[in-house]
Formats: sequence, C-alpha cells, structure tokens
Amino acid sequence: MTETAREAMEYDVVIVGAGPAGLSAAIRLKQLGGDDISVVVLEKGSEVGAHILSGAVLDPSGLDALIPDWKERGAPVTTPVTEDRFYMLGEAGEIRIPNLPMPPLMNNHGAYIVSMANVCRWMAEHAEELGVEIFPGMSCSELVYGEDGAVKGVVAGEFGIEKDGSKGDGYEPGMELHGKYVFLAEGVRGSLSKQAIAKFGLSEGREPQKYGLGMKEIWEVKPEKHRLGQVTHTMGWPLGGNAGGGSFMYHLENNQVYVGFVVHLNYKNPHLFPYMEFQRFKHHPLIAEVLEGGKRVAYGARAITEGGWQSLPKLAFPGGALLGCAAGMVNVPRIKGNHNAMLSGKAAAEAAFAAIAEGRGGDVLAEYEDDVRSGPIAKDLKRVRNVKPLWSKYGLVASLIGGGVDMWTANLTGFNLFGTMGHGKSDAEATEKASAHQPIDYPRPDGKLSFDRLTNVAFSFTNHEENQPAHLHLKDASVPIGVNLPTYAEPAQRYCPAGVYEVISEEGAAPRFQINAQNCVHCKTCDIKDPSQNIEWRTPQGGGGPNYPNM
Repeated sequence: MTETAREAMEYDVVIVGAGPAGLSAAIRLKQLGGDDISVVVLEKGSEVGAHILSGAVLDPSGLDALIPDWKERGAPVTTPVTEDRFYMLGEAGEIRIPNLPMPPLMNNHGAYIVSMANVCRWMAEHAEELGVEIFPGMSCSELVYGEDGAVKGVVAGEFGIEKDGSKGDGYEPGMELHGKYVFLAEGVRGSLSKQAIAKFGLSEGREPQKYGLGMKEIWEVKPEKHRLGQVTHTMGWPLGGNAGGGSFMYHLENNQVYVGFVVHLNYKNPHLFPYMEFQRFKHHPLIAEVLEGGKRVAYGARAITEGGWQSLPKLAFPGGALLGCAAGMVNVPRIKGNHNAMLSGKAAAEAAFAAIAEGRGGDVLAEYEDDVRSGPIAKDLKRVRNVKPLWSKYGLVASLIGGGVDMWTANLTGFNLFGTMGHGKSDAEATEKASAHQPIDYPRPDGKLSFDRLTNVAFSFTNHEENQPAHLHLKDASVPIGVNLPTYAEPAQRYCPAGVYEVISEEGAAPRFQINAQNCVHCKTCDIKDPSQNIEWRTPQGGGGPNYPNM
C-alpha cells in the first residue's frame, strides 16, 4: 500500500484493460454470475478502443466460444476473407508463394477482416448490458497488496501530479479498487504486468519474451483498386538480412485498406530505422499500385509479443492472473492473437467464478493455468513454437522451409520435429555496437505514399496533458548520451515510431537527449529495445495517448 490516503471500492473481480481479453473475461463472468457477481473494467484510453491497434484478420473461434450468436447481435465482423496471397519481395519485383504447400493453419478461410477497436467497442456495449462497470480514462498506476503479499487491487485515477512530481492544486489521489481477483489484461508489456511478473517470478524457467514492432496505416483507395476481402502478406524486401519481419495489406469495406509492417525487435544493427523501412516498403510496385491516388487517413504503432509457447510466463499469481497479450499469446506465423486473448479471458473468468462460488479469493487460480496449458490456446501456440527461433537463428529462408516442415509435422502428428527451440538473447541484448554495422541510407518521404514521422503521428490523434511527469522514465539520465550514443549511435532516435526521442546537437554545446513524451503512441518499443534497459514506460495520467478511430 502507498502512504496516500485513498477511498476503496470492493468488487469480486477487477480487470485492467478493455481489450479483447479483459472484455471477454468481464462478459463471461456476468454470463455465469449475473447480478450476483460484481465486475469492473478499467481502461487507460480516453474511450474503449482508443488504444486498440491490431492487423487484423480475426479468427472467430474466440468469439464463437464467448458469444455464439455474435452475428445476430450485430458484431462489426462482416468482411470475410475471400483471397489469401503470399509474396516474397525483391526491390523491383515479387514472387508469389503458392498457397498449396502452406500448412492448413495458415489458411484464412472462415476468418474476417476487422477493426479490433470497433470490435472492442461492441464488446464493451454488450458487457455493460450485462451489468459490467467500465471506466475509460482511468490509468492504473500501481498494484495494491494485502498483508499476505497477494494482489488485492489497483490504484486508478490519480490526477494532478505536476511535472516536478509534486501534487498540484487539482490533485486527486485516485481510488483503490479491490477484488477477490485482479486480472491484468493490459496488452503487450503492460506496466502492472511487468511488476507482477517480477514480484512473483512468473518468467523464471521460461525463454525471454520476444517482440516485434507493428506499424499500421489506414488508406482510402480508388474503388477500381479495391478488392473486398483480399488479404496479402509479404516477406523479404526492404528488410532483407537486416531484420526479420514482413507486411500485411487487408481490403476491408468502404474502399479502405489496412497497410501494416512488422519489424522483429531482435535486429542487430542499431542504425536500422523501422519506421523508414515501413515507408520505403510502400513504394514497392505491388503495394504502390494499390495506394497511388488514395489517401492515408490514420496511423498507429504497437509492439507485438512474439515469444510464443516457450516464452509464456506463469499466468496465475496470488490474487490475480495475466490475460492475453499481457502474457504473450500471439501465433506468430498467423499474425493472430485476438482469438487466444478472448479464450484466455473466458478461461480466467470461469476459473475465478468457480473459486468465488467456493468462497475463495486472493489465491492462485491454478485452474486457469491448467486450461491455457492444455486447451485450445496450447494447441494453437505449441504447433508453431519453432517458427520464430528458426527465423531468428537461421534467417528467412530456413524459417520458411524448416518452419513449414515443423508446422506440417505438428499438424499431422501433434509433435514438433524440432522439439522446442530456445530464443536465446532478449531483444535489447541482441543490439550490437554501431561500429560493427554500416549506417543505412533511407530515401526521403515523398508526402504521397510515404510520410515523415511527425506528420504521421498527427494521424494517430495522440494527446497528453503536458503538465504531468514524463511517463517515459530514465533510470539514469546520463546513459543516453554517455553510453548509448557512443556505443549504439543512440538507437532510440530510430526505433521509436513516433519521434519521441531526439539527440539535439547545437554548435558549441554538448549533445543532449530530449524526450517528446507528448508524441508517444504507447507502443512500448523503448521499454523493450533500449540496449541499456534504461527507459521505463509508465502509465501516464488518465486518458492520454492515441485516439485510434477504427484501428
């Protein structure tokens, strides 16, 4: 507990995060308990969906399990995938990879192109109809522990802290929301999830979690270039051997196209500039042909968990549980995690409901852990568990061949040919010295297909209250200039997709490190990739960050 005096509210279950995992848990709890169980969902975004960014081609299995009549209820899941296309890109051309040799799990038949922000808004409406209390704009700044050391709640809604850390005239201490169980469904690299993982040793004996940086734009294209339901994935150029990753282009309704680019964050060369790789990619003839004459209407970025099965931490801890991407449930080759997030929320809710019915609370929900480790989530993640380490260790071609064979074997026999491969270093540790690599020359954005970062950040509709402490905290303020600049050419200038970090060099003065926290789109890349692990992402005071319309 903190020394600040706060009022407390009691619930049966407190859920942090109104994404697909948190909302699924809330809905399932109310389906089971109705008015006899109290549930609250706390969301740091200004509204539900404001911080949701995903591809997204949705595998509806999670939704089917949670709300079987979702179609009749009017879910915004209406664009089925009509065509799958896979390409290997070169700088000026491409080779189409035949669909036939692809493992069956790579087939998107029966999946839908969606805006997960809008799906979450719809889920929130359904949750509220069932009696769930949802509070957007409520950042959760810390965990609250009971006398026995178990998590018993969170602090939410603290406002009015000034830039210098003092309490301003309008200071509000926030409230403690207590629950028999606390579910952390914050998404990738959640700040409270990090605390719980560290305190309870949840990652001990697991492989390091791995990440990618996903960047996405929404485009309105000319009607004659639009192919409703078409899904395209590419690999290869422009990343080549510099980094793992790839792209997606999904045609949804209203002549809109989602264009996205993922860069695996275990890249070695600190000169790599993921955002500019994305901008360069759009000039490939295959992509430019679709986008030319259209206009970009939104932009955003988000880290993606890529460690898979072998990086999954222990999920249940005294008084709570990690749900969805807070734990890391993305199927990397499918680029899908929303279905597993929903299934995890449902499983956690069922375990908590049964425990509360037995008079329990504040203990470890082993039943939830068992469900994830033996149920459909395990089946989905285990059979693809070697694709990422194969790619990281041996490159793209080996991953395509070896990973394909491994997935086919798992699909046919239930066993992985390569067993369970390790990931090795964390993404921060993978960064090598700048002197071992050549700088990369990137073409200037043309303002038509490609854009500079600050121009694009304006299309994320990001806003932060300026008179608050920077939520991007340096553990040691001397490290960026004293260590990272001479050793790694300070990669924060490049890995951030929103231009938050700058090295300012003025004539006659020593270089200085500047943090433009108001630009932050909450992607968490800095918390992950900083080679010195000196940047700590903390939740800002409520409602700040991007305001994604239909990402």
